[in-house]
Amino acid sequence: MKKTASINNINLCYEIFGTNDDQNIILISGLGSQMIRWDDAFCNLLVEKGFRVIRFDNRDSGSSVFNPEKKLNFDNDVQQTFANLKKEDIPYSLRNMAEDVIGLLDYLHIEKAHIAGRSMGGIIAQLLGSYFPERVLTLTIIMSTTLRPSLPSSDPEVMAMMLRPKMNPVMDKEGYIKEKLFFAEKTNGSGYFFNQKLETAIIEEELSRSQVKNGVLRQLLAMGSFRYHSEISGKITAPVLVIHGTEDPIFHPDCGKDIADSIPNSELILIDGMGHSIPVELYGFVCKSIGTWCMGLK
Repeated sequence: MKKTASINNINLCYEIFGTNDDQNIILISGLGSQMIRWDDAFCNLLVEKGFRVIRFDNRDSGSSVFNPEKKLNFDNDVQQTFANLKKEDIPYSLRNMAEDVIGLLDYLHIEKAHIAGRSMGGIIAQLLGSYFPERVLTLTIIMSTTLRPSLPSSDPEVMAMMLRPKMNPVMDKEGYIKEKLFFAEKTNGSGYFFNQKLETAIIEEELSRSQVKNGVLRQLLAMGSFRYHSEISGKITAPVLVIHGTEDPIFHPDCGKDIADSIPNSELILIDGMGHSIPVELYGFVCKSIGTWCMGLK
C-alpha cells in the first residue's frame, strides 16, 4: 500500500514490502522514472532474500509532488531553454534528491540501510555513500555512471530522443505510448526479449499515477548541473556492487567499469546483452546478486 511522507517540502510517495527491518533496502529510480519500474515481482524477490524493501517516487515523478518556487518555461526547444538558464534558475540538485532519501530514512526511523539505485538513481546512491556514509550499509549501483566528463557519450540517437519534446498523452495517448515503446525497445539491448505488452502496461500505470508537469525536465536540470568531482567516489567507504549491461546505449559499459575502478571495495558484474533496463529474465539473477553481496557483508 502506497503512503505519503512530507519531506523537504515534498509529498513523497513510498511503499514498503516485507517486514525484516533489520535489513532495509531503499530502491532509487532513474530520470523521470517512477517507483513502479522496481516492479512488485522484483521487490518480492528481494523480500524472499531477507530484505524489507522500500521503493519511492523521486521528487517530480509519479505521485511525489514537488512545488517549485519559480516556474520555468519549457514550451520552447529544451536544449535552448537549458542553455539560457542561470545557476539560480535551477530548482534543485542531485544532492537535494539524495537528501530526500535521508529524509525518508529519518521519517521511517531507519538508522542505516542498503541502497540500490538505477541510472540517475545510481548517481544519487553514490552521493549518499559519499556525503552520508553513516546511513549506508551497502550500495548497489545499476546501469549508472560517475558522470566523469572523459567517459564515452550516450548514443546520439537515444540522446536526441530523450531531449525531443514529448507528445501530450491527453491529446494523443496512442501516439505517446507508441513513442515511449519505441524508446524502451531501442534501449532494451539485444540479449533479452522486449515485452511490449508488459511495457505498455507500465506506461499506462505511469500515466495514471503521474501528478507532475515538467518533472522530468527539472530532474534533467539536476543531472545537467551536476559537476563531477573525483573525491565523491573516493569518500565512499560502504561495499559497492556495480551491475551494468554490455549494450547500454545511455551509459556505456565503461561507465560501470569507471564506478567500480573509482570506489574502493567494489565488485563489477557486466551482463552480456543487457541494455538500459532490467529484463524480467534477469530479476532472479540480479536479486540473488544483491542478496549475496549485501547479506554476505552484514
